[in-house]
Amino acid sequence: MKKNHGFQNFIRCGVIGWCMEILVTAFESFRRREPGLVGHTSLFMFPIYGAACLLRPLCLLLSGLHWIVRGLIYMSCIFGAEYASGRFLKKKGQCPWGYDHAGWNIDGVVRLDYAPAWFLVGLLFERVLLGSNGRNRGGNNFQKGG
Repeated sequence: MKKNHGFQNFIRCGVIGWCMEILVTAFESFRRREPGLVGHTSLFMFPIYGAACLLRPLCLLLSGLHWIVRGLIYMSCIFGAEYASGRFLKKKGQCPWGYDHAGWNIDGVVRLDYAPAWFLVGLLFERVLLGSNGRNRGGNNFQKGG
């Protein structure tokens, strides 16, 4: 029986995204000195993070480029996906995040000051999608720098 790697990657990316979001929001609770350290996410976020599995062909295409270039491209893709999904959900009155209060926001659904985080998350998803030891990347591994 043939495995469905696309579905497995969707699940992996969705779970990783959920976990990252819960950790980040719990850290925000810590910064506000809230003793419960409660982290949270939304069911809507699972398919949004899971959609990172669609980056796999791009990851393969970019495998020969320096990790900084790859990270910038992934960051741009994540910003685009965040904007598109945020606008869609906002029109439906269901967007689980809102950045209207932030100074560096675009339409209240994207925060440009999150660029470093999305840069790193893009490289993390690359690792998840292509394997942590550099397999399927034409011998170009993250540690070498490209």
